Amino acid sequence: MSVSPTTLIKAVKGTRDLLPPSTEVWNRVEQVARAIFRAYNYHEIRTPIFEETQLFSRGVGTETDIVTKEMYTFEDRDGSSLTLRPENTASVIRAYIEHRLDQRTGVQKLYYIGPMFRRERPQKGRYRQFFQIGAEAIGSDSPMIDAEVIELVVEILRGVGLSGFKLLINSVGDHNCRPQYVERLKAELADKAASMCSDCQRRAETNPLRVLDCKVEADQPIIDALPHITDFLCDDCRKHFDAVKQYLTDRGIEYEVRPRMVRGLDYYMRTTFEVVHGALGAQNSVLGGGRYDGLAESLGSKVHAPGIGFSIGEDRLVMSVEGDQTPAALDLFIAPLGDAALRHAAILARDFRRSGLSVELVEGKLKRAMEIANKLGARYTLIIGDNEIAAGRYALKNMSTGEQVELTHDEIAARLAPSK
Repeated sequence: MSVSPTTLIKAVKGTRDLLPPSTEVWNRVEQVARAIFRAYNYHEIRTPIFEETQLFSRGVGTETDIVTKEMYTFEDRDGSSLTLRPENTASVIRAYIEHRLDQRTGVQKLYYIGPMFRRERPQKGRYRQFFQIGAEAIGSDSPMIDAEVIELVVEILRGVGLSGFKLLINSVGDHNCRPQYVERLKAELADKAASMCSDCQRRAETNPLRVLDCKVEADQPIIDALPHITDFLCDDCRKHFDAVKQYLTDRGIEYEVRPRMVRGLDYYMRTTFEVVHGALGAQNSVLGGGRYDGLAESLGSKVHAPGIGFSIGEDRLVMSVEGDQTPAALDLFIAPLGDAALRHAAILARDFRRSGLSVELVEGKLKRAMEIANKLGARYTLIIGDNEIAAGRYALKNMSTGEQVELTHDEIAARLAPSK
């Protein structure tokens, strides 16, 4: 399709530009997350935004909506099939296997922050390029790790100022007990699937667990009548789930068991969890996660690498805590009067910036400069002219009180020094 050179080009449907002051909120959320990850000894991993398509088809599951409907897949020039990452757990496990991170000491605790891509119908809080904050703890099957990961999630949500959220948990069993539940589901759905939506009719044959994910209102009475997976757990899975619940109770973390919550990806086993928040409307999930003890083997690893992780929908989290979007205050506005003052002011601006201050330098007439300083919300304005340069003392004006004093370079730096 040809496009006229005069046609205005806009962002692609389902994507958006993040602009100030909204980006202030995004930065605050990410800073809180990074600090809490550090407290729990997690370290950042950055994976490519595209991978071989089979990584996701094998890892996420060939019958999931992500793989069958939503992935951005394209053929490279050498004929290979590549896909923009729709999620990051499979990529992290691929990196764990490829770089032999199992050889490192202890549980590998990795976190990531970045964009993912799914071709979904755009709606509130859901975009085709969206952002996730996530983490993976790889190398332990202990229920204590499950509880610690959930605690970490709760700390991040509280740290960014989110309240009123609800933690939902479940166990989806393992390779020993889940097949029995799946067979029971198939039997239950044999004479019911025909009256359900087309996706459920397909899933009833290919992957009955996915039926429990259905959001079609008319199908809910049928789904509600299906057996609970928690009634089919083997002794090991039941003990594991009971231990997770006890660890959460010990930590004072409230939760609700949701037996029909199986999550949407094939690699989950045993503990799964989700956090929902009422401010998001119908699409109320803020994050989801769970255990995936067999994922590494499904990707070709000969080393058993049990793990558990989560991903926070950053777009939705920011929407929930956005509130005040007032930009951070500008520390210092410098108003030079004349060419010589402009050159001198540029050096001062560099020195103050190096000391950690936010500084804006604008040349022009003083009256106009002061108007700009007010609009930018500057805490102080520094006026520099020939006389100030000769004396080595500069007029520093407090923009909130109107007080103006003459100070040396060092005195200004001391007065405006950012608090530690």
